[in-house]
Amino acid sequence: MSHIVHCVKLKQDLPGLEEPPFDGEIGQKVYDHVSQQAWGLWMEHCKMLLNEYRLNPARREDQELIVRQLEAFFFGDGAAPPPEFKPEAV
Repeated sequence: MSHIVHCVKLKQDLPGLEEPPFDGEIGQKVYDHVSQQAWGLWMEHCKMLLNEYRLNPARREDQELIVRQLEAFFFGDGAAPPPEFKPEAV
């Protein structure tokens, strides 16, 4: 039986993550309120942040920035791309 959540991002009941994505309160909050589909959207957004800001996930300051962006993406006003970000033309 899959874990169903009312997704804060997509505003509907959808399958949730199989387990919290990381330890701690924010990991549990994501597990309880974010769908697999919305997590996929976050992963794409996070890749863009890593590339645009040239973040190193091993650095504590960069990890903290990513967590702040994650909280804004799901539980705040949404996460804006960096001011210089230009989406790739398709």
